[in-house]
Amino acid sequence: MPGPMERFLSEGKGRGLKAGKDFGIGELVFTCPAYTHVLTVNERGNHCEFCFARKEGLAKCGRCKLAFYCNVTCQKADWPMHKLECSSMSKFGQNWNPSETVRLLARILVKQKMNPEKTPSEELLAVSEFESHLDKLDNEKRELIESDIAALHHFYSKHFDFPDRAALIELFAKVNCNGFTIEDEELSHLGSAIFPSVALMNHSCCPNVIVTYKGTTAEVRAVKEISPGEEIFTSYIDLLYPTEDRQDRLRDSYFFTCDCRECATKAKDKEKLEIRKYGEPPKPEVINDMIKYARNIIEEFRRAKHYKTPCELLEICELSLDKMGSTFEDNNVYMLHMMYQAMGVCLYMQDWDGALRYGQKIIKPYSKHYPAYSLNVASMWLKLGRLYMGLEHHSAGAKALRKALAIMEVAHGKDHPYILEIQKELEEK
Repeated sequence: MPGPMERFLSEGKGRGLKAGKDFGIGELVFTCPAYTHVLTVNERGNHCEFCFARKEGLAKCGRCKLAFYCNVTCQKADWPMHKLECSSMSKFGQNWNPSETVRLLARILVKQKMNPEKTPSEELLAVSEFESHLDKLDNEKRELIESDIAALHHFYSKHFDFPDRAALIELFAKVNCNGFTIEDEELSHLGSAIFPSVALMNHSCCPNVIVTYKGTTAEVRAVKEISPGEEIFTSYIDLLYPTEDRQDRLRDSYFFTCDCRECATKAKDKEKLEIRKYGEPPKPEVINDMIKYARNIIEEFRRAKHYKTPCELLEICELSLDKMGSTFEDNNVYMLHMMYQAMGVCLYMQDWDGALRYGQKIIKPYSKHYPAYSLNVASMWLKLGRLYMGLEHHSAGAKALRKALAIMEVAHGKDHPYILEIQKELEEK
């Protein structure tokens, strides 16, 4: 861990982390190897199951033929975890479907048995110290945990003498509050992991660090100047949305209310909820009704992704944008949310022109609404750059890729494999 860190009691927040020295923008504050991790099923064959390296020609597990590795070294290193699933995947076939949370928790149980002592990942915070917030779980969350426990027993019973039910409920609650999602340079989901020392950082909607991933190691870099003794804050959530939405998400997922400067002043809310300027201004009740509609359609679309076709999903996006557009400006965050979903559907359908049109509308307001050095802005520039290049708009593509690089060199560090890949893309064009 390169920088001196100090764990301390943060007023009103509980445990926290503060800097022991000055950190400049882009400077590596600390790193944390994963305590344990799991590659998402959809990325099998694209990434090594053990180190998450993205490459062609990965070697297949000879037994299940479903897990892929860089080489024998990675395969052997992953075997204590992969053996949990290898024969089970073959046995259950298409019916093998534990959630990623269940898969991660099974690996935690193995890790705790293999390494009962403190691991390098727990230098600042141990897994046993994670908060579970058991007393704050509603019935829906408890039912989901019970469902996960049933799946754990169903798919992994031959490997474990499980802890008792109460201990499993607590461990699932801890994972739900303290687990991390690993994403690639375009913010596509790669897997889930436990990074105990990273979990020590408290949340702010105006963070001074950002967390990125190099394989299965978390890297924390400064995105603001940090002074000795200053608390280190990351963001737990997507910062695009207005204060009320952010607070709802934090209370629902992490059981606290944020009191950062951004939440106290609500300074960006008016811009984020910008209303159409032409004609007679809409009445407050019309605006409130449209905000309710927007929140409902966002949730409806999230559920619809599990069962509707891409064409049906695109229609939901287009109809909602048309309706919201009667009240909201295009740079309103609810409009941007549905444009982003529409862009994602277009990319899935390989409608490159459609995806580009949505991306072009999104990028400018994204740059305005998000903090500096945002991964959301970087990934949007990157997607636009690759779309432009694919459509032979090389000048616009190169410009967009350079915009992405400028952010990513701070967030990921100049030696990150993603940076080298993008530089190679620029050289080839």
